[in-house]
Amino acid sequence: MLQVYLVRHGETQWNAERRIQGQSDSPLTALGERQAQQVGERVRTLGITHIIASDLGRTRQTAEIIASACGCGITFDPRLRELDMGVLEQRFIDTLTEEEELWRRQLVNGTPDGRIPQGESMQELGERVRAALQDCLELPKGSRPLLVSHGIALGCLVSTILGLPAYAERRLRLRNCSVSRVDYQESQWLAPGWVVESAGDVSHLDAPALDELQR
Repeated sequence: MLQVYLVRHGETQWNAERRIQGQSDSPLTALGERQAQQVGERVRTLGITHIIASDLGRTRQTAEIIASACGCGITFDPRLRELDMGVLEQRFIDTLTEEEELWRRQLVNGTPDGRIPQGESMQELGERVRAALQDCLELPKGSRPLLVSHGIALGCLVSTILGLPAYAERRLRLRNCSVSRVDYQESQWLAPGWVVESAGDVSHLDAPALDELQR
């Protein structure tokens, strides 16, 4: 059985300001750095052998903090980037027009072909993050990887493992520096392949972690 841990990056300045990040970037806040340190403290005894992270700045920062606790190297994989949110990136959520808010809501309300102009669809996102996860099966036997990615990207990945379409209504909350785990296994009582062991655990954090839509 292969166990893969999934970690969302720590809180960023734009998370705190309720700005849309997508594949644009902002640095971790002091709270975000502390959250990453607490993830490192939690996972350092789990035998993590590989850390694979999105190549965006906020995931790089988070991965580097976790890697320092685990004592292992980092590989950066652009397939683990957040959803490309096109023309709405860097915008404050509260300043969107009615039409722009409709574009944004289509990413979370189950619209099959929803996308922000010049951005990416959930189906495109799902295909690339699932491919990144699938490549973990090529790691040496006995590996225990940890992937550092983003809220929408990881939510889409977990949802597709559960058999939902990539564009399904978004109903899984993955807060900053939450830890999830998926396993690749064979079981008499579960479908073969990837299964969800846990999702969105923040019990290791000493302060409430906020998601990108709730402040």
